[in-house]
Amino acid sequence: MTATTDPVGAPAGAGTGTYAPAPGAAPLVRMIAAQTAFETRLLLRNGEQLLLTAVIPALLLVLFSTVDIVDTGGGRSVDFLAPGVLALAVMSTAFTGQAIATGFDRRYGVLKRLGASPLPRWGLMTAKTLCVLVTEILQVALLTVIALLLGWSPHGDPGSVALLLLLGTAAFSGLGLLMAGTLKAEVTLAAANLVFVLLLVAGGVVVPLDKFPDAAREALQLLPIAALSGGLRDVLQHGASMPWGDLGVLAAWTVAGLGAAGALFRWE
Repeated sequence: MTATTDPVGAPAGAGTGTYAPAPGAAPLVRMIAAQTAFETRLLLRNGEQLLLTAVIPALLLVLFSTVDIVDTGGGRSVDFLAPGVLALAVMSTAFTGQAIATGFDRRYGVLKRLGASPLPRWGLMTAKTLCVLVTEILQVALLTVIALLLGWSPHGDPGSVALLLLLGTAAFSGLGLLMAGTLKAEVTLAAANLVFVLLLVAGGVVVPLDKFPDAAREALQLLPIAALSGGLRDVLQHGASMPWGDLGVLAAWTVAGLGAAGALFRWE
């Protein structure tokens, strides 16, 4: 198309401030989708994040399923370990990985700059959450294939499994954002990794909770990782119906974590 000009040679309408196409922010859904894709690409290109979210859970599943290191009770080890490792994968992405990445985004001013963009702050948090969900889908698919190759025979209702995973994601996301939004990035890095290791050992992931003393076991059962791994194990290993007790524990952590993160999170 040939632009028309005014008598002095300037484009017609140049003085009116009218341009075509009209500049402006993209639709909100498109902005969130673009930010989600960007966050996901960053995560998949980060070697340390891949080690945490994919390599470590897969290695633990293969190692403890094929080598008799821990007594997992009757039955095949993989039937006990697969649900626990799925819970560990959710924690590694929604809590540990998200806490570290968001903490350093906050330190370097990335969150502050994105918060001033046309994408609203809640949209940014939505994109981060969607990135976590996309990553978890890839994790669950990978770990499920590995477990099936090791002889895993899952049972139970897929809807119950999906609800447990979603509620576990919400609970760990709230705790991860709370840590990232209140602590210094270096402290978040150390604390998130320390919590990951402690909950790996004491959260019923690879070591059955009945191996702990009674008093300790009662306290450990209230941890989100224990509720998630225990609920998944009840459904996938024993074919139980909806584990309402474990869902209640996860719901309590979700409300507490997201509520505290919403009230205390600092963007800079």
